[in-house]
Amino acid sequence: MTLRLRRVAAASLALAAAATLVSCSAGAGEGATEAAPDAASESPFAPVIDEDFPDPDVLATDDGYVLYATNDSRRNVQVARSADLVEWEVLDDDALPELPDWVIPGKTWAPEVTEVAPGQFVMYTTTTNFSPSRQCIAVATAESATGPFVVQGDGMLVCPDEEGGAIDASTFRDDDGSLHLVWKNDGNCCGLDTWLQTAPLSADGLSLTGPPVRLLKQDLAWEGDLVEAPTLVKRDGVYHLFYSANSYGDETYAVGHATAPALTGPWTKDPEPFFSTDSTDGALIGPGGQDIVTDAAGDDVFVFHAWDPDFLARKVYTLPLVWDEGTPRVVVP
Repeated sequence: MTLRLRRVAAASLALAAAATLVSCSAGAGEGATEAAPDAASESPFAPVIDEDFPDPDVLATDDGYVLYATNDSRRNVQVARSADLVEWEVLDDDALPELPDWVIPGKTWAPEVTEVAPGQFVMYTTTTNFSPSRQCIAVATAESATGPFVVQGDGMLVCPDEEGGAIDASTFRDDDGSLHLVWKNDGNCCGLDTWLQTAPLSADGLSLTGPPVRLLKQDLAWEGDLVEAPTLVKRDGVYHLFYSANSYGDETYAVGHATAPALTGPWTKDPEPFFSTDSTDGALIGPGGQDIVTDAAGDDVFVFHAWDPDFLARKVYTLPLVWDEGTPRVVVP
């Protein structure tokens, strides 16, 4: 059943041809303490989900689009649906209503859902493991894109204790049909480096079929002490890795971008953020937790969250993502 219908106009994709193209950076997490930077009183950016709905992941289905988000006080995984990526219906249902006894409830973050076969959906979520007591990645399945998903197995799919755990899973399907999991080891929890890593998945998405390969870590000044929230796409034979970096709870959170000729690298980072608070003159604060989805017209859409001015909610926004001779750019109004 549904709780309410969100009918908030998104920044129109029709503005793409006339809008200014810029690059910037973003991120995700919970809580915040710093004051918001100055922003225009009349923002040109309107959220498509005007409430706390962080770490958005969007799945395109035959029936439209489904968006998943980090837990709130009532649901382990929030979920919404849309026919057009503009008007979103936030569902009252919990997409992951039950957690196993080896999970500590209360922190079910950054869900990622992929359809591994018609009518077979797999969800990867960041959850807190009892032993070792780390944030790690669990896997769940459902026969409907909106759930209910059921956690599979008797333990985490990815949980490297010596690396601080693992969070922020995403999936990537290569041109040969192979499915891959991409994630971040949670090294910033304990003074370690944070590596974005990948490993091949079984056809059913329930197990890794090879060892992880490290792709890149935090090594630029703007990234602070972490990189996270990887999103991997391939365009014209080039692999593009988008990621969030720095402190999710303030305006330093931003999105980075790197490219590689092969999935395992070598990866070359852009030196500056791809999308950030500065990219929007402070109108969007700490954008990040990004995803990329292709709409019905075949155009890419950049989906992300950003803080409200009081740092009380991370709302969901969408903007066109265009490719200028192989270089991605977010179109801002």
